[in-house]
Amino acid sequence: MDGGNQSAVSEFELLGLCHSWNIQILLFIVFLTFYLVILFGNAIILIIIIVDPHLHSPMYFFLVNLSFFDMWLSSVTTPKMITDFFREDKTISFGGCMCQILFVHFIAGSKMVLLVVMAYDRYVAICKPLHYSILMSLHRCIGLVVTAWTAGFLHGISQMVVIVQLSFCGPRKIDSFFCDIPLVIKLACMDSSDMGALMNADSGIVAVTCFILVLISYPYILLTVFQSSKTGAFKALSTCTAHITVVVIFFVPCIFIYVWPLNITWFDKFLAVFYSIFTPLLNPIIYTLRNKEMKSAMQRFRNYYKDSKENC
Repeated sequence: MDGGNQSAVSEFELLGLCHSWNIQILLFIVFLTFYLVILFGNAIILIIIIVDPHLHSPMYFFLVNLSFFDMWLSSVTTPKMITDFFREDKTISFGGCMCQILFVHFIAGSKMVLLVVMAYDRYVAICKPLHYSILMSLHRCIGLVVTAWTAGFLHGISQMVVIVQLSFCGPRKIDSFFCDIPLVIKLACMDSSDMGALMNADSGIVAVTCFILVLISYPYILLTVFQSSKTGAFKALSTCTAHITVVVIFFVPCIFIYVWPLNITWFDKFLAVFYSIFTPLLNPIIYTLRNKEMKSAMQRFRNYYKDSKENC
């Protein structure tokens, strides 16, 4: 890390979501509740899928990783935001800011690739059911997940390596609740317009490419379902609706931030809150309330827990 950077600006000031004390108290209660629900809901999904042998399939293997990404993504930014509601000094160290940039883009990039993998899994399950066990073997599934993790890490580290090379010697106020690349680049002691466009393009290409790959798979899936009268095909399609919902609510805010930025402060903050908090919050709801297998597994888990207590 460049020592000159840290000697000039050793910390940044996060302006947060608002300045009204009463509203900050309300937001503290709301976001603390959301964060606890995110941790609890995704942890329940992780535990149920791991302990229930009926859910040991590729789709739920990918869902375990998605839940882990959601817990991690919200934990990078939300705890700091919550504690800052009661702090006058809402600062973050230079190193802490760089870590937020690294992990936000690492996790978001990995999650985007994972959503493409999940779309491919549904495509194979519906369009090539006879070859599903071969195409989605355990070895293949592990390789796809490792690819998602690796792609996300390379994306995140490439973003951070560029940022740490910049010189920060002037303004240090970031009008958001966490360090994000477009806002941090504006504070650099240089003409940052070209650099900002380049970094946004990097993130935008990842988001748009993954989004398009997901969208391409669904015309084939829908065509196969409409041509088939098999119950299994319609059952597989029901899981696709949950996946489509997750894809839209995650990719659309990212595309607006990095591909088509409106540069409206309140709207940018809303989008950042949406993809870092609301998306991880909605995923457990979507995948449990709309998924019969998950609801059955939760019922088995509750019955097992109840029987264990009675036996004790």
